[in-house]
Amino acid sequence: MIDGRLPDPELFRQGGFWLAAKLLPGDIRGDERQVRRLRRFAGAEDPRADAVVAMIGRLPKGEGRKLFEYALERGIEQVEDPPEALAAFFHDVEATPYWVDRERLDRGARAITRTGLLGLFPLGDMSLMGGYLASRATKALVGTGEIEYNASRRLVETATWWIDVTTPGKLRHGERGYASALRVRLVHAHVRAAMNGRADWDYAKWDRPVNQVQTTGTLLLFSLVFVFGTQLLGVRYTERERGDILHLWRYVGWLMGVDEELLPANEDDAWRMLWLLASTEFIPDEDSKRLAKALLDAHAQIGHGRGAVGKVLSHVSVRVHSSISRMVLGKTNADFLELPNDPVAQSAVLVAAAVNFAAETVRPLIPGATALQERIGRAGRRAYLRRLGGIFAPDRSYAQHMRAA
Repeated sequence: MIDGRLPDPELFRQGGFWLAAKLLPGDIRGDERQVRRLRRFAGAEDPRADAVVAMIGRLPKGEGRKLFEYALERGIEQVEDPPEALAAFFHDVEATPYWVDRERLDRGARAITRTGLLGLFPLGDMSLMGGYLASRATKALVGTGEIEYNASRRLVETATWWIDVTTPGKLRHGERGYASALRVRLVHAHVRAAMNGRADWDYAKWDRPVNQVQTTGTLLLFSLVFVFGTQLLGVRYTERERGDILHLWRYVGWLMGVDEELLPANEDDAWRMLWLLASTEFIPDEDSKRLAKALLDAHAQIGHGRGAVGKVLSHVSVRVHSSISRMVLGKTNADFLELPNDPVAQSAVLVAAAVNFAAETVRPLIPGATALQERIGRAGRRAYLRRLGGIFAPDRSYAQHMRAA
């Protein structure tokens, strides 16, 4: 795949994802029967989580949420006479699937942690921006109004969640990553309930809100696209590391209620699924442009309140992030989203990727260098959370988003 080669300038014209698909051995495109089977999941939601949200709605204000949090922290067995919906939900998620390998989870988390703050670039510029091409999925985002009008806060909270679930050891029961995955699953159920309650929701055009196809797409944006994106920026992984990262996200997807049939078991599965999703779901519209603009505006906030220097920082931030997005999305998609096309910034990104690639090539040859890079990555991520936490105070309980839904 991309490992072992320097990024090619042609990526800026064709789009890294599409070029990578051409480089893969064999034909990964799904046939008509596979497309039809996938599309059936566009009508599937998450019955267990939806039942918990319905239970919360029936109980006195605050009581259902308190029960959920108590079970999340202490286990469902510690809840006295729990409601049926809550018990069914936690009995499911506490029964860890046979294929989960804790050592692989930790190895995958360490490989992600090693990327440090560099890993945040694919998160926003490839995963989130790429997700906006899927216009059916964006309808729930636009419907809540949260993404467009609070883009900066949501970007920070998404990064916080991503760090929580990709920190070694944090996906064990009762740990922060495990709790974050289940809380966001409940947020999705709240959004579904809100959208299903709207008279203007167009099921024929938009499918079921936050359906199984869409959550699978989100999972692949955080997993396969992250791996591919960081490789484009010069990071090098072994084949085992790539597999371990995807294994971690397979478990995160399971915790978040993705149907096991849709969870890729390996890298080949992930590419085939991503191609299916890209060919059926990437249908950008005007809402895609609105969300892309909101995300770029969030990047521009880096220079807010810093005078002339701040204006320069904002300009550079938007151009660099847009250039990284163009690496994967390609000219046609990037132009449709109205992302700035700056050849100077694109060249700078290529140079930085080449320098990082050279350093990454040497890293495995130096004893202790990989462990040192992991420690640097952990420190950078912690510093990022402290710095932004003082500005935005991310809500790890996600209670605000559940109320907004």
